[in-house]
Amino acid sequence: MAAGCKRGFSVRSFGTGTHVKLPGPAPDKPNVYDFKTTYDQMYNDLLRKDKELYTQNGILHMLDRNKRIKPRPERFQNCKDVFDLILTCEERVYDQVVEDLNSREQETCQPVHVINVDIQDNHEEATLGAFLICELCQCIQHTEDMENEIDELLQEFEEKSGRTFLHTVCFY
Repeated sequence: MAAGCKRGFSVRSFGTGTHVKLPGPAPDKPNVYDFKTTYDQMYNDLLRKDKELYTQNGILHMLDRNKRIKPRPERFQNCKDVFDLILTCEERVYDQVVEDLNSREQETCQPVHVINVDIQDNHEEATLGAFLICELCQCIQHTEDMENEIDELLQEFEEKSGRTFLHTVCFY
């Protein structure tokens, strides 16, 4: 998820794990950082470790973009802000978000829709997934009655995209 205000949407990005993990020199050797670590510190660390590798795989570019948006990654479970819609790109993350929301004390009974769109973690899939998610958000924004229309909308998107979406409603 990206942060900022694009195409009229107010967007924020979070991690849900206990640490921030970035690809390393091998699949079993990720770079692991604490959530307190700034994007700048991560950037400089990877630059020092292997400038060529992290330039080639796009990680340095991603960190450079991220540090222009906010100083460091944020963990979803530590954020108490209220959202209308939460989108995840991996079933494991969806489960963590739903579990966290359901464990919180309900105060306002305001609904939040949590939707998972499975997107493989590579540049091409991420780009395609971003367009799909943006289109989905635009369609949701243009519904007269989100609560009653969202299931039908998601079904249309599943048919059109050939992907399956998980969807649940939680309450604040």
